[in-house]
Amino acid sequence: MSKQGKKHIQAKEKLEGAKVTSWNSALDFVVKNAHTKFDESVDADIILGIDASKGEQTVRGSVMLPHGTGKKMRVLVFAKGEYEEQAKKAGADYIGAEDLIAKIEGGWCEFEAAVATPDLMGLVGRVAKLLGPRGLLPNKKVGTVTFDIAGIVADLKKGRVSFRNDKGGVVHAPFGKVSFGAAKLTENLAALIQALRATRPPTAKGKFIKKIVISSTMGVGISINPDEAAQD
Repeated sequence: MSKQGKKHIQAKEKLEGAKVTSWNSALDFVVKNAHTKFDESVDADIILGIDASKGEQTVRGSVMLPHGTGKKMRVLVFAKGEYEEQAKKAGADYIGAEDLIAKIEGGWCEFEAAVATPDLMGLVGRVAKLLGPRGLLPNKKVGTVTFDIAGIVADLKKGRVSFRNDKGGVVHAPFGKVSFGAAKLTENLAALIQALRATRPPTAKGKFIKKIVISSTMGVGISINPDEAAQD
């Protein structure tokens, strides 16, 4: 078990006496109690009322955060011909086809998002087992398998976030940086939760979003009311 630092323990003690009654007040606490020298990311762990063992209840989607993520996104595009040119003009960091597949098969994976034109997905399938577990496999449901290369690359650069539940039925998603401040983080979180609710599987029963816990990279987890922004 890892030993908690002094500042982390102090933050937990402060939280016990804090009046955290809303998303904004919770995020204000996160911002004010960040104690590292770097700009910490702020993440949400969202427990869903789904049976993750059933394929039809998989929750997957993406959302354009109003204020972006604060992270530099390196975007890889599998494309040829005119779509390769579109990717270059849109600012993609890596563009290619067979050459990129070979690099990935060799262990290279220095990018945060991958896009592919539909005609190249057969080729991309060669590295599906490498990209899938990392959440980097292009997918039509989140808009990363498309001929609109310019549009999706621009969105990813601006702060589009993809999400998918894990085996425990939990979605883990970043929604900004401590430097954003509570107000912008609240707006980003609201957009994320709204997009998540829109992906509710028809067969999911009962309460869909059961619990939300937010935290900065090195901060304490704070449970917030999942019903503040919208109702199931």
